[in-house]
Amino acid sequence: MTNQSANTGLETRQQLFERLLSREPFKGLKAIFDILSPDRQALFEGVNVTNSYEELLARLGYRLTLTHQIHVKDAFTRVGSAGSIKAVLPYYDIPTQSSLPTLVNTDSTITTTPKSASFFNAMLATLKTQLGAQH
Repeated sequence: MTNQSANTGLETRQQLFERLLSREPFKGLKAIFDILSPDRQALFEGVNVTNSYEELLARLGYRLTLTHQIHVKDAFTRVGSAGSIKAVLPYYDIPTQSSLPTLVNTDSTITTTPKSASFFNAMLATLKTQLGAQH
């Protein structure tokens, strides 16, 4: 059996999703997605059926918790067996000169600041718009 999508030369929606996500503006969102879901199909479907960053996280099995401030250096000391943090994602957005850290915790929660949650919610909306516009 041959792969028809390869024969037509057309990009699938999943391929478009991966291509858009690999672009510079979505670098921070991609880093979060890479940690949260190794199942790219489930991630793609989640992006398509949810309306917000928090909804997407919930669909992937995570609960969003907000905190006023995250001390990234301190968070790194609590990664792995030293604490309850699975991953520290210290994203810095150059255009807005904003520090937007995200912590992925071992208890299936995501800890971030309200500013960071808002930023990634807007980034997800932009990604969804671009997905819709190109297909």
